[in-house]
Amino acid sequence: MTATARAGSRAVFAWLALGVLVVSLASLLIRLAQAEGAGSLAIASGRLLLAALVLTPLAWKRCGAELRRLPRRDWATAGAAGVLLALHFATWIASLRYTSVANSVALVTTNPIWVGLGAWLFLRERPAAAVVAGIGMSIAGAGLIFLSDTWAAGGAAAPGAPAVEHGAPLLGNLLALAGAVAISGYLLVGRALSRNLSLLAYVWIVYAATAAVLLVAAIAAGTPPWDMTGAALLAVAALALGPQLTGHTILNWSLRRLSAAFVAVAILGEPIGSALLAWLFLGEGFTALQGLGFALLMAGIFVAARAERAG
Repeated sequence: MTATARAGSRAVFAWLALGVLVVSLASLLIRLAQAEGAGSLAIASGRLLLAALVLTPLAWKRCGAELRRLPRRDWATAGAAGVLLALHFATWIASLRYTSVANSVALVTTNPIWVGLGAWLFLRERPAAAVVAGIGMSIAGAGLIFLSDTWAAGGAAAPGAPAVEHGAPLLGNLLALAGAVAISGYLLVGRALSRNLSLLAYVWIVYAATAAVLLVAAIAAGTPPWDMTGAALLAVAALALGPQLTGHTILNWSLRRLSAAFVAVAILGEPIGSALLAWLFLGEGFTALQGLGFALLMAGIFVAARAERAG
């Protein structure tokens, strides 16, 4: 590998790390909006609607011809990706009402299990043995975080363990897991679609489809995104501009240069950043078991990254 190629490879990993860091802010911003009484569908639809509106003039100016030439099959695929992404945001954001940030984000990032299986079954991608090992270590780490948080919710918390305010951790855990399955389907469908589109065109069409699905659901539920306090709207705007437009766009860009399995593993760094923010700003402490889980998560990411570079 030449020096230029190595530098380019390092740049891709650096951008992916930045994307994960920015996405880690999402749970904190969602909690802020929820504290203002905003409903989960209102937050999700507002986030995607604003992101799509910001992108619309730029996308049609730069990619209008590309979008007009898009075959109906690809529009249908974009719609399917939008439905899956809408399900992810709706279920995961709702989970944060019932369980801790660490537990919710750890469970929603179990998607490497589903992505690895789906990539093998539908995209004929068999991850390298080291990537599989990294997935296993990362999932084990997420499992320890889950066990620690569930133990705390059951009343047997160790000193410093996070308290579950809403008292329904099982429901929160199931919603987060549903979000993991949905985002896995989105990653697989989205990667197939992105091969036929430029990044900007792909991001706009998927965000627009997701926003449409969530907006219909929010209005039907009686919680439209414009029916929020000013503070909640500011939090949702920050969600749209930060984690959505910056963080998720970087992750989509990374999918063009790295395998779906590796990007899924790298996203497992999000629970660490989210849990640290929850500790700093929400008072959700850490147990020794959670610390061990975070260490396993990082080790799994490192092992998978080494394997990706070697490949």
